[in-house]
Amino acid sequence: MEVLVTGATGFIGSFVAEYFQSQGFKVRCTVRKTSNLRWVKDRGYQLFLSEFESPESLQNAIEGVDYVVHVAGTIAAKDYNGYLKGNRDSTFYLLKAIEKYNPNIKKFVYCSSQTVVGPAKSLEEPVDETTECKPITSYGQSKLEGEKEVLNFKDLFPITIVRLPAIYGPRDTALVDMFRLVHKGIAPYIGSNDKYLSLLHCNDAVEGLFLATLSEKSTGEIFFLSSEKPYSWAYLIECLVRATGKKTIKIRIPNSLVLAAGYVSELVGAFLGKTPVFNLEKARDFVQKYWVCSGKKAERLLGFQQKVKPEEGFPSTYKWYLENNWI
Repeated sequence: MEVLVTGATGFIGSFVAEYFQSQGFKVRCTVRKTSNLRWVKDRGYQLFLSEFESPESLQNAIEGVDYVVHVAGTIAAKDYNGYLKGNRDSTFYLLKAIEKYNPNIKKFVYCSSQTVVGPAKSLEEPVDETTECKPITSYGQSKLEGEKEVLNFKDLFPITIVRLPAIYGPRDTALVDMFRLVHKGIAPYIGSNDKYLSLLHCNDAVEGLFLATLSEKSTGEIFFLSSEKPYSWAYLIECLVRATGKKTIKIRIPNSLVLAAGYVSELVGAFLGKTPVFNLEKARDFVQKYWVCSGKKAERLLGFQQKVKPEEGFPSTYKWYLENNWI
């Protein structure tokens, strides 16, 4: 069997490619001209250059492949059109390429995000597959538009949508700053009240995507992957402190300061002509109280279960950061 993994040069996609290869699959990966190939070179993958600007640009990558796991996407852009180009349009061109060059594909899996739905109303009401989508950021809206494109093709070939919560682990560039803060002796608490989130180690997320790809029960379905319970921010910080073994000072950061930092980061990025990952919209994500979702459907239909808890995953992630000089 052969699988095409898009986004394999990034955090989650790189582990998806490795996992499929470990299960006996031949792996193809798409790369861009600007891609850093550190996670895909010399691993026995077939690499295909494409900027996702047309179905024709993806023909060679698509022809003859059995499965496609579409992880690639844009997490930072100058404006909403930039997000749409990276998350909706690229998905559409990939789907059209499959329709044109490989319509008998066994499964197309779209790696989506909890942000397409938005935060939950309360800890007792986690969002699930039946919750109305109300994204609060351009990124979340653009991923939702990508989902809509996928659903437009569900009668042409088998598709599955998998929504991921917050993910952490080795190679993650998003939460490494939190590890760095704790390493320096600062334990940050955001807002005046505790916050809760569903959180998965990358190994669990990858296994969930693998199960969704191969299961016949996943065809035409949308799934949330989630930790078995939501975690409080206070608990996660405690796990981080234990993982680093550092003495820390607790610092509570008001929501207003987080939002202000996002605004300033955006201004500085505009002045320098760069697109910062942390901006006002990302700050708005940070101050939400309940980023919690239910994974019961994935558990019931796919047999998915969280295996790596933060008390295990944080120490191994911290060790990786140290060994690779990220901290």
